[in-house]
Amino acid sequence: MKDIELIEKLCNCRGASGFEDEVLVIAREYLKDIADFQEDSMRNLYITPRFNKGNRPVVLLDAHSDEVGFMVQAIKPDGTLRFIPIGGWNEKALPSSKVQIFTKTGYISGVIGAQPPHLTTAEQRNAPLSYGNLFIDIGACSAEEAAEFGVEIGAPVVPLSPFEYDGKHGILHGKAFDDRLGVAALLICVKNLAKTPSNVDILGVISSQEEVGERGITAAMHRVKADAAICFEGCPADDTSAPAYMVQDKLHGGVMLRHMDATVICTPRFTAFTQKIAQENNVKVQMAVRSGGGNNGAYIISANGGTPVIVAGIPVRYIHTFNCIAAEDDFYSTVKLGEELCKNLSAEIIKSF
Repeated sequence: MKDIELIEKLCNCRGASGFEDEVLVIAREYLKDIADFQEDSMRNLYITPRFNKGNRPVVLLDAHSDEVGFMVQAIKPDGTLRFIPIGGWNEKALPSSKVQIFTKTGYISGVIGAQPPHLTTAEQRNAPLSYGNLFIDIGACSAEEAAEFGVEIGAPVVPLSPFEYDGKHGILHGKAFDDRLGVAALLICVKNLAKTPSNVDILGVISSQEEVGERGITAAMHRVKADAAICFEGCPADDTSAPAYMVQDKLHGGVMLRHMDATVICTPRFTAFTQKIAQENNVKVQMAVRSGGGNNGAYIISANGGTPVIVAGIPVRYIHTFNCIAAEDDFYSTVKLGEELCKNLSAEIIKSF
C-alpha cells in the first residue's frame, strides 16, 4: 500500500471518540506481516513488532485513532436531529457542513442546518450559535420518518469531507488530520524500522478517546511499561493566524517539537536529544511553547513512575474543522524523525533523560 493511499484510507475512516473501529482495521491490515496485535475494551490497539528481541529498552510510539465528532442527542418532531459535540469545535464554523450519521445499515448523509438569509431576522442573524439552536437535517419530515432512516439516539456523527491529495504542490486536504496523520506516521515508522538495526524494542499504541480527555492512553498506561515515548500528533498550525514572531508551527516548517502546553512539559533532556538527532539527520524541526492545548504526552509522562516523552507534531491548518490542510514534506519529516530517534536511542541514553 502506498503511503498516500494509507493516509487517504485513514482520514476517510469514520471514527469519532469511542467509535474508532474502522481505523484499527486498516492498522492491522497494514502491519499484519510484521506485528502482532491486541485490543482492549476501549479499542486501544497494542502493536508488538515481531522484530523485537526482548531484554532491551521499550520505546512507545503513540498516536490516537479518534477524531472530533458529534452524537445524536434527540430526534425532534420535525425529523431533524439535535446533537452534541464529541471533542472541541468552533460552533461558528458548523452551519451548512455535511456530515455522516451512523445507522443500523451504515452511515447516511446529513447537513448541519443553516437557515437562508431570506428566512432569518436581524436578531436571529446576530444571535450567538449554540448546540441548542443547531440541528442536523437528513431530509426527514417527522420523527417517525427519521426513525425509518435508521437514526437512533446515541448515533455517532462525523464530517463528510473526502481526502484530496495535490501531488503537484505536496498538499493534503481532508478531515481528521488530528490524528490520522499521526497514526499513518506511526504505522510507516514501524514498517521502516523492521528493515534497520536498533538498540531498542518498539511498542505501538493506537489509543482511543484522546479528544474527550486522553481517556484511552490513560487506560493503556496501566498496561504499558515503556522506557521512553514518542507521541505522533496532528498539531494546530499557526502560520495563518499568529504574528510572524509568534509562528511556531507552520506548513513546510518540519516537525513541531513541543516544549510545553497546558497539560505537559515534555522531558527537557529528551527534547534536547531529539533536536540533536534532527540536526544530524537534516530533519527540519520547529520548537513550540503553547499556553493551551493538550495531548497524550501528559498521561504518558506521569505513568509508571515517570516516562520520558516528546511530542512530534505534524502542522495542520484549520484543525478540529471539517477541512484541514497539511504538507506532505512535514509528514515525512515526522516519520524520519521517529525512525532516527528509534535507531539512536539506547539504554544508556534513555537513562540520561
